[in-house]
Formats: sequence, structure tokens, C-alpha cells
Amino acid sequence: MRAVTTTVPPREVALLRLVAQRVAGPPFPDAAAAVRGLLAVQAQDLPGALTSVALRTADRARAGVDAALESGDVVRSWPMRGTLHLTPAADLPWMLDLLGSRALAGAAKRREVVGLTLDDLERSRGVAVGALSGGRRLGRRELLTTLADGGCDVAGQKGYHTLWYLSQTGTLVLGPPEAGDQAFVLLEEWIPEPRRLAREEALAELALRYFRGHGPATVADLVRWGGTTVRDARAGLALVRDRLAAVDADGTEMYLDPETPDRLAACRAEAEGLHLLPGFDEVVLGYADRTCTVPAEHADRIVPGGNGVFRPTVVTGGCAVGTWRWTGTGARRAVVAEPFTAFPDGVAERVPELAARLP
Repeated sequence: MRAVTTTVPPREVALLRLVAQRVAGPPFPDAAAAVRGLLAVQAQDLPGALTSVALRTADRARAGVDAALESGDVVRSWPMRGTLHLTPAADLPWMLDLLGSRALAGAAKRREVVGLTLDDLERSRGVAVGALSGGRRLGRRELLTTLADGGCDVAGQKGYHTLWYLSQTGTLVLGPPEAGDQAFVLLEEWIPEPRRLAREEALAELALRYFRGHGPATVADLVRWGGTTVRDARAGLALVRDRLAAVDADGTEMYLDPETPDRLAACRAEAEGLHLLPGFDEVVLGYADRTCTVPAEHADRIVPGGNGVFRPTVVTGGCAVGTWRWTGTGARRAVVAEPFTAFPDGVAERVPELAARLP
């Protein structure tokens, strides 16, 4: 096992995370590589997710992310925590196998609330398979209309729950771009070469990919991010511990890719510089404890009222110092930045320039 060789302050943890996630330092070559490197990118806000991936790539272009979706290299589904993520297509099946059962555990209660039965969902599965077989694709509205025409009750929340359930159980997946959203396709057709991992191998893969792409992070961070159990997270870490480095942050052991500290040393000025992140970005969402990046006293400024909607952030020195947003349209479009207290010198002046350059 690798020994803990260095003690680092929280600010250093924040900078190391920016480099591990390729917000700073050498970018990923393309969108598919970026999603593989992070394993999963939170994506209930699709435009924000496309920007999050693109800003980590060499060309910083959302068109590259669209191309990865169109080619089938990247897909969008509910692999963990019942939450939409972009994932590498080949990895989605083993993630559903490993992590989906926890999300499905609460599905019976939700079915009761919305008024669906398992028989209803299986009827919808049959209609969906019939409609999409042979490489066909349908947008969300078109698929719901098809289900309704096939005798399935998809009114109100029943429709969303049906699409979620059929995706969570491996029949549907959101793949190619479709009029600002994505079309549904059949998973077994869209992902012709899925990775299928034995449980122990999947636990190891989850831990290794998470800590390499997000570290420094703790077991608790992995538990929160993957929606897994502490026992499973520890089991996965034990299998790959010899392939990870570790740092001590305020007495807490955190794990990371052994190459991350050297990458930070080579791009420290960039990492310490100014970054604009979309809402729901993995730099904020990827951890149970994000206080090294988001000071606890300002957390409610990013998620007002704890409503689950994460605002875009202004980050400098590795720390979030405010939020930003677009207002207006066309010629009147402008960016508004709001500091938590006061922006450091020069930050407010640079925000419009950086916002205009975001993918």
C-alpha cells in the first residue's frame, strides 16, 4: 500500500481537484475521453452538462460533445442516485447493474404515488421496444405519444416515471441529439459492445475511476457520488489502493491519481486563476464534502433554499467566490456576477470575457 506522504491544506485539495478534473492543466483530447476520465457527469441540466464536458476538452467545443452523443460513444441515463448523468456508453450497463438496484429499491413507493403497477410498466416496455426496434429513435414527447397510442397511461408524472424505469432497468437510453434534447433509443441496439463486470471487478472499477478523475476525495465522497454503501466503497478502494496516492487533509486521508500532484505543479498559476463553471458542475457536485471549494457559510448562495438547483459559480484560487448567470437575449444578452462578499481585484472585470468564451 502507498503511504500517505504529504499533508495538504484544504485550498490545495481544491486546486488538485481542478487539475484532476481537467478544468486546469492538460485537457482531455475529446469529449468521449473527458466523460471516460470522470466516469459520469451530472446532467439533469443538459446544456450545462455539455458545457461542463466541453470546457475540459482540447477544442472546448460543444459540437464535440454532440458528436460523441451522435456516434454513441457517450450516452445519458440514470446510472446512479436516480439522477441523470452523461456516461461512456460501454460503461453504462455495468454501472446500472452495480448501482441501479439502490435507486430501484424506492421505485415501488414511487409507483404507488403516481398510480402505476409493474404490469403497467411492462406493457410500456413492450410498446417502447416495438416502436424503437431496428435502430429507430424517438424524442421524449414522441415516445410518450407512442406509449399513449399503445394503450399505456403516461399522463402527468406517470410518463416521466415510465421513461425513468425503462432506462433504469436497461431497456432505454438517451443517445443522439434531438432538437435541443436527446432521443430515446434501445440500449441493447445503441450499445452493441457493453462492458459487463463481475461485482468485485465493478466495485474496483468504480473506486479507481472515481478517485483518479475526482481525487483528492474520501470514501464518504465516493459513497455520496455513486450512491453506494460505505461497505462497497471500502471494498472497491481496497482492491485498487496500490494504484492510488493519498494525501492527508486536516487529518482525513484522501485518495487521488498519483500523477495529479505533478500536473498541478506544472500548471499551478492556471489552477489558481479564474474559472467560470456551469451549474451542477462536477467540481461542486462530485463530493459529499465540498467545503474546500464552496465555503460552508456561502453554500446557500449556490443552492438557494436547498432547492437542489445548483447555480453556476465563479472560482478563483480554487475557491468559489460568487455566482454568475446570463440575462437577456440577443444584443441585450449580458452576464451578471454576484459575489458572496466582494470579488478579489480584477475578477468582476474578467467575468464577461470568460463567459463569452465558454463552450
